[in-house]
Amino acid sequence: MTQEPIGAPPPARPTGTGTKVFLGLLAALAVGGMVYLGVLEARRAQLVPDGAAAPGFELPRHGGGVLKLEEFRGQVVMLDFWATWCPPCREEMPALVKLAKEYESQGLVFLAASRDDGDMAPQLVDGFIRRHLPELKPYVVYASDDMARAFQVSALPTLYFLDREGKVMDAQRGALSEDALRRRIERALKQQ
Repeated sequence: MTQEPIGAPPPARPTGTGTKVFLGLLAALAVGGMVYLGVLEARRAQLVPDGAAAPGFELPRHGGGVLKLEEFRGQVVMLDFWATWCPPCREEMPALVKLAKEYESQGLVFLAASRDDGDMAPQLVDGFIRRHLPELKPYVVYASDDMARAFQVSALPTLYFLDREGKVMDAQRGALSEDALRRRIERALKQQ
């Protein structure tokens, strides 16, 4: 056995090692992708299932008053759980407001259920509305911890569509593009 001199470069690797590393990385990415898709499906499975009666609710309205689920029989409800501190929520909200206005005449009701914390929630929401989105004001309600638990909200944003009878017809955790929101709204309004 010959001894390498000190400071000499290591012996060359056999050819094909780069290919093995590449294939190993490719396999790891494939497994990671499958795990990611599984996690998404598991998260969807943890939401209130489609067809189930939506949990009843009474929501304090921004600016005063209370809304009840029963008030919206015969209409499709787009219920978005969000918070002013949530970047994806803030990014998605202008599209939600725009589409809510566009589809109101077709029977869509939009409720932006704030999950901002505690007694400061109205001030935080007021500041957000003034600085970023004045058109949001008529849609804001406040969701209690009990309501968030009933709707299995564990991440924000979480969006529910409730049919004209108050049953869950669709739910999504995570922000959606305007096009994806539009498709969901149109599908919800077409169902009887």
